[in-house]
Amino acid sequence: MVRVAHIHMSGCTGCLISLADTYEKLLDILGAVDLVYALTLADEKTEITETDDKILIERKIPEDIDIALVEGSVCLDDHHSVEDILTTRKNSKIVVALGACAASGGVTRFARGGQMSQPAHSAFVPIGDVIKVDLALPGCPPSTESIVNLIMAALNGDMDYLEPFAEIAKYGKDACGCDVIKNVIDQSLCMGCGTCAAACQVKAIEMIEGKPNIMTEFCIKCGICGAQCPRVRFPELVQKIE
Repeated sequence: MVRVAHIHMSGCTGCLISLADTYEKLLDILGAVDLVYALTLADEKTEITETDDKILIERKIPEDIDIALVEGSVCLDDHHSVEDILTTRKNSKIVVALGACAASGGVTRFARGGQMSQPAHSAFVPIGDVIKVDLALPGCPPSTESIVNLIMAALNGDMDYLEPFAEIAKYGKDACGCDVIKNVIDQSLCMGCGTCAAACQVKAIEMIEGKPNIMTEFCIKCGICGAQCPRVRFPELVQKIE
């Protein structure tokens, strides 16, 4: 049975909630895999170490993971966070960046950490800045259907379906509305279909005279607009055909 783990980094757990919202489909997924690690959905094995001055409780990321669903970005100032993501990559055959924070940084790109009484600067980056990512599913959070479809495609080895997500993992770490402007609109590839505006979960894109207008002050860098645009992939091929 395929061993699946959900690894939670710096995020809001919204992606896991989206997965849990599959209701009966979640039971189908859990019945088809061996869920070996998930802080919310399963009991975790902990190691307790006692010393004279403290008790240390640690959760260990298991070995021999087939598919690791990683939610949240990596805080570079937290050595535990960095160690966890490195361990995840070492112990996993396939690493999936689940959601905007893991895939492109998302809203955590704007986070600085710390409280007013203890000001501190913290850097949060997508997991692809630290490790190699095999598949990335953008969105804040990704839709329930997209998560289920990606997991089932991975379980069934449907490489044709997974190919776009592999490309996003490779090229989409800087995802924002600027990608659509740079790679599509500025290249005269936009056909005004409005898919990017319809996909935007925070309504940061409006259609003006048949062309998308990116309101950067509202963009949360989730990457969903670029992922959904039918012309953001293979721009050189599209230009050659036209």
